[in-house]
Amino acid sequence: MRQCTLVFLNKPTEQKILLAMKKRGFGIGKWNGVGGKLHDDETIQQAAIRETGEEISVKINEEDLQNVATIDFFFENKKEFDQQVHIFFTEKWQGEPTESEEMKPQWYSYSELPFKNMWINDVHWLPKVIKGEKLKATFTFNQDGSQIIKQSIGVL
Repeated sequence: MRQCTLVFLNKPTEQKILLAMKKRGFGIGKWNGVGGKLHDDETIQQAAIRETGEEISVKINEEDLQNVATIDFFFENKKEFDQQVHIFFTEKWQGEPTESEEMKPQWYSYSELPFKNMWINDVHWLPKVIKGEKLKATFTFNQDGSQIIKQSIGVL
């Protein structure tokens, strides 16, 4: 299964989290964290740091990444979309989040997350992670990702 990363910049004292609008490719038009696929020679943490730099121009130190969830995603009859996503929060970074060709970052209040414009599974796990839970989850979608066929959420 393809290994991927997802990083959320988090300001818990302000109750804000950074999401980014995907401007091209897989997930276009959806708000999400930043991240992507691992390169052959990378660890999961190295990929998370590289992708964050490429997509929103901020630098993260590996020791500041908090592993908050691992989610397996399966797509009905679309094995090429299946992926295991390693999700990190960080409260420390250098630089200001900046728009790139791929992502448009924006801060959101925990209470005003744009779930209607996010992946349909996000409402089931992201609020739990924001509250401090560490999760291991599995979601199976229909072919285009518009419906959840099966899900399980447990403790990491």
